[in-house]
Amino acid sequence: MVKVLRNWLYRYFSDEQAVVLAVLLVLGFAAILTLGGMLAPVLTGLILAFLMQGLVNAFERLRLRQIAAVWLVFTLFMSLLGLFLLVLLPLLWNQLSALFNELPRMLGEWQSLFLLLPERYPNLISDAQVLQLIETVRGEIGKFGQWVVSFSLSSLPMLLSIMIYLVLVPILVFFFLKDRVLIAEWFRGYLPRERSLITRVAEEMNTQIANYIRGKVIEIIVCGVVTYIAFIALGLNYAALLALFVGLSVVVPYIGAVVVTLPVVLIALFQWGLGDQFVYLMLVYGIIQVLDGNVLVPLLFSEAVNLHPVAIICAVLLFGGLWGFWGVFFAIPLATLFKAVIDAWPRSELATQE
Repeated sequence: MVKVLRNWLYRYFSDEQAVVLAVLLVLGFAAILTLGGMLAPVLTGLILAFLMQGLVNAFERLRLRQIAAVWLVFTLFMSLLGLFLLVLLPLLWNQLSALFNELPRMLGEWQSLFLLLPERYPNLISDAQVLQLIETVRGEIGKFGQWVVSFSLSSLPMLLSIMIYLVLVPILVFFFLKDRVLIAEWFRGYLPRERSLITRVAEEMNTQIANYIRGKVIEIIVCGVVTYIAFIALGLNYAALLALFVGLSVVVPYIGAVVVTLPVVLIALFQWGLGDQFVYLMLVYGIIQVLDGNVLVPLLFSEAVNLHPVAIICAVLLFGGLWGFWGVFFAIPLATLFKAVIDAWPRSELATQE
């Protein structure tokens, strides 16, 4: 047993660069797990700067000085942030408030429909089952109401956190863009001189993560905007709120599209019933989902590393459980990181020749 373990260690950890890479990966994940909450503004700023770096590089290729390109991209970022805070956020809040005000009426209508089921389908469902279902729904609504009350009572600390993000994140984004070369040189100064393995993995992941983040942001915006236009054209209530959910659903592969369909279907049923408008909405919504999965995703992620759907779902569940939304968002890049490390990991065959 000891010999098997020694041979295994020699096979995979006889290379000094492999040991350094393993230590860096362990330290990186440990830092995020233990300090991720405190460093959340820094990580958010780093992600946003990474997202905008491609635009800075594009302006630099147009013979614009680096500092001028940074200021131009940063001004665009602040303009979009202001547009979100002053225009989009109030619209979403108004629709969310209207939806909460409409919930009692919607639930009353559904309760009336449930009570008619035993008369129409006596062989499938009984009065006791309907009453049990109504009580279960009421209990869940009560829990949700308690959560809303507790959430509102704790809103002051949340508002302070939001204010901290609104101040710190733009500052961090600017300095990450402006001093990226200095920060990279400082970090490389602590790495060993022989780091070809680390460099190879880092270059591959830099390309993969950059393509994934920018592609995913573009996918969110395109899906959200197209869905909003379609819902507005069809006259669906809460179009902006539902379009936001549809846009964010693309973050979670496979699962997100299924989950977000439920509120779209329920609100459409409350508004129109099983009529022509409902059929038209479902048809348009289905076309959007099909075009997203079969046209937009292959177009945006054609250079991404091919991962099996089982690996993607496992990565979403694992990293989502560890880091919440950001874990879900970066599940595919992190899975790609493990794949890149495994493919590039040096292996020694000398131990088997004893």
